[in-house]
Amino acid sequence: MSRSPCGLFAHVQSYFTEYLPKQRGASVHTVRAYRDALTMLFKFIAEQRGRGVASLQLDDIDAEAVMRFLDHIEAQRSNSAATRNCRRAAIRGFFKHLLRNDLAHSQQYARMLAIPAKKARQRPATYLEAEDVRLIINMPNQRTFDGWRDYALLLFLYNSGARVSEAAGLRWDDLQLAAPRQVRLRGKGKKERLLPLWTETANALHRLRGMSGAAGGQCVFLNRQGQPLTRDGVAYILRKHAASAACDNPVLRHKHITPHVLRHSCAVGLLQSGTDVTVIRDYLGHASVATTGRYITTNLQMKREAMLAFWKKAGIEPANAKTWKPKGDMLAFLQSL
Repeated sequence: MSRSPCGLFAHVQSYFTEYLPKQRGASVHTVRAYRDALTMLFKFIAEQRGRGVASLQLDDIDAEAVMRFLDHIEAQRSNSAATRNCRRAAIRGFFKHLLRNDLAHSQQYARMLAIPAKKARQRPATYLEAEDVRLIINMPNQRTFDGWRDYALLLFLYNSGARVSEAAGLRWDDLQLAAPRQVRLRGKGKKERLLPLWTETANALHRLRGMSGAAGGQCVFLNRQGQPLTRDGVAYILRKHAASAACDNPVLRHKHITPHVLRHSCAVGLLQSGTDVTVIRDYLGHASVATTGRYITTNLQMKREAMLAFWKKAGIEPANAKTWKPKGDMLAFLQSL
């Protein structure tokens, strides 16, 4: 097979500087994830070939090499099947780019794209019931600036179901705090969506703005140095107040509570309130309703209610059935043990 006049490095460069950010509109986090996956792949293949990464050619990146890499990260790096599939997805994105720009190697790329995903067990989404979320939201000391910022942040995350990156990048210009109260969020792929805000959330944000004296173009949630909160900063604030809430509700100590858990909790709350799953999809900014459908399988209370409704509808229990009750002497005996 003849070599393409455009080498591997040129394709990598165009993929990360032109295609991902400009054509696909990928976020910084997506670009970094794809970068890490390809870096690991190239290092693995170079080591297998006994050469440096700089000497790799397009012919070296074939389906067999990719399969060995995927098996390696699962067996040697203890990556789960889900992580393996994420790496595969990142590599597939690059190979699709190669297929569009290098027809001379099309069969080579097509064989790689035919590598199937590995079946992975999908874990139920972790979420909190509304009373537990409210307990955490009310933990910050609302008499201090930091406490009010934390209160407004936690309330906003639960109200909007925003991704942590969306909350960290929120600017005052994105908010409309007078009726109709709403927020404009910029999600994955720079897709925008408008969401309504509770009066309580809007009032909390309005007071936060008055306390900070912020201008329209500035980020809403800042740290003590006046810089936008990072993803880790948001996660730290939530962890701190969840730990405080666990003193009142010890069950929370056994839960790994992250900003994404608040997003899940928002979704389940919407589902419990009777909101259609397609509306929840748009509310959360999911690309597919299949992603949103995870919350239906997660919520045990809704399953119990569905089971009871089905039992009544089926009419299996006789109309004159009487509930069994233990005799007094037996009950007294058991209670005496």
